[in-house]
Amino acid sequence: MNLFDRLVAWSLPAVPKPIVGMVSKKYIAGETRDDMVRTVRALNDEGARATVDVLGEDTTERAQAEETVVEYERAIEAIVEHDLDCNVSIKLTALGLIIDPSLCRDHVERIVAAAKPHGMFVRFDMEDSSVTTRTLDLVRSVRREHENVGPVLQAYLRRSADDARELLSGPTPNVRLCKGIYREPEEVAFQGREEVRDSYRSLLRTFLESGAYVGIATHDAPLLEHALALVSELGLSGDRYEFQMLLGVIPQVRRELIEAGHGLRVYVPYGKAWYGYSIRRLRENPKIAGYVFKSMFTGS
Repeated sequence: MNLFDRLVAWSLPAVPKPIVGMVSKKYIAGETRDDMVRTVRALNDEGARATVDVLGEDTTERAQAEETVVEYERAIEAIVEHDLDCNVSIKLTALGLIIDPSLCRDHVERIVAAAKPHGMFVRFDMEDSSVTTRTLDLVRSVRREHENVGPVLQAYLRRSADDARELLSGPTPNVRLCKGIYREPEEVAFQGREEVRDSYRSLLRTFLESGAYVGIATHDAPLLEHALALVSELGLSGDRYEFQMLLGVIPQVRRELIEAGHGLRVYVPYGKAWYGYSIRRLRENPKIAGYVFKSMFTGS
């Protein structure tokens, strides 16, 4: 990864939107439910499970938050209608957390209630550190009445070890463990690559040894190798964990894990609010961002 690619990654908002859209197609199912259904069906045929995210976050208008809830309800109907192996992932700021926490709670309850009769799980995505406490508090509150919910923990946050202990002090959790992608200050998050990896390894062992169900969400080769070794060391059965990956990222490794008999779930985003998500994904992978910039001048 060179300096040019890094510079391009942080200048992406200046890149024409159509070019970002062209490159980001591999990471996003599309704008419509039909696009989502086709993508999830193809993943299921490959042997992968899926989780669907209706794109959008940091919503400041009640009408927009309501639209997101309605789209989730319709997405759940489509998943059931097409008999897809799929659950849903939600971002609380897309559901009105910034507007009114009680409004957000009502929206969450609607989505969880729509999913529960079908045995469908609802994952509470983790966003930047400004909403970490509120997200975890709401997960714990909702879980008192509904078992089909669980949070995400981000290994790069310094607080995550304490959050893990808190989660494990209650009913056995179902948690997704990822490294984290939001830019955070040093006092909030580990900055070094190996620091983040060490945190991830420690958290993964803590959860797996404590009996939690873990979505092992990473594309990092050393962490994948560690996870595979840890699963083998602990003698875990397939009902204790699954690997999780983003749509369009290292599909060959995804297929290899499936062929080896591991459960694997792919994160499938869709919707009209694709641009912000695309920018984050491209910033996470500066090498691809460099390709975007070059395509502006080569037409490739």
